[in-house]
Amino acid sequence: MNLLGSIKSFIKVVEAGSIAGGARALGLSAAAVSQNIARLEAHLDVRLLSRTTRSMVLTPGGALYYEKVKHIERDLEQAHQAILAPDSEPKGRLCIASSSAFARHVLGPLIPAFSARYPQLSIELITSDRRVNHAQEGVDVSIRIKPQLEDGLLARRIAQVPFICCASPAYLAQAGRPEAPEQLKAHRCLVFRYPVDGRFLRWGFVREGLRFDAEFADVLISDDIDVLAQMAVNHGGIARLADFVARPYIERGQLVALFEYSQPAKAYAQTEPMDIYLCVADRFAMTPKVRVLMDYLQDRLDQAWPIVQA
Repeated sequence: MNLLGSIKSFIKVVEAGSIAGGARALGLSAAAVSQNIARLEAHLDVRLLSRTTRSMVLTPGGALYYEKVKHIERDLEQAHQAILAPDSEPKGRLCIASSSAFARHVLGPLIPAFSARYPQLSIELITSDRRVNHAQEGVDVSIRIKPQLEDGLLARRIAQVPFICCASPAYLAQAGRPEAPEQLKAHRCLVFRYPVDGRFLRWGFVREGLRFDAEFADVLISDDIDVLAQMAVNHGGIARLADFVARPYIERGQLVALFEYSQPAKAYAQTEPMDIYLCVADRFAMTPKVRVLMDYLQDRLDQAWPIVQA
């Protein structure tokens, strides 16, 4: 019997809330995971899970056992890392979760060079705008913006990306060019809605040290930033896009940046930047492989978007 493998199966099933979910996290079949748990129960001579066709719950003994073993995989990883030479190369699986747009435009281009630098890492990149659970989905690190931060996660800011309000030349020729954020109420604005909770992404501005949100009257809405960019390129209205999304369109002349420094000082308002955070479950999850990823991203992102200290 592979006792450690059976314990890992039990932990993942509890974290996922189902045999199927635990099996997906482990990359095993549901039947194999179920057999592992059955062997563990036989070994302990204790029923750990009460299973029916519709539900699965921990028994009192199972709850107690889970509390004692839930960190065993993490502790083994730490023990392994502790005996490695200081200059040894990180190895093993590294699972990174990120919003779709940031993964598509930023992480996707950066990960191949990182992988080439650390060839013993097996890297998986999960791209999703939903709320990702580190424990249940086997995620080592997630890349998030401030509205996505959660209590309990350890977060470190690694970049500060400017937002750019922009529209197509044809739209501005037809609707006029706003000179200040207050004039956005007279324009159609292309607004992002968070898929998780349905909130709008606010358009924050700072003028003479005071922060305020732009107000909208006419909007088009999407839960995909790249769709909003395409709407803007096709004369649908004014979008507020992260620099990494907007910049290529601006350089090709498809979009025009608004609210630039050339405007009168009283009208000028700076768009509030987007803070990017690297998140782990807790301080124990800041393993050497996560640290090298963090150092790599901070170095590369700082070259494009240095953090401005307040």
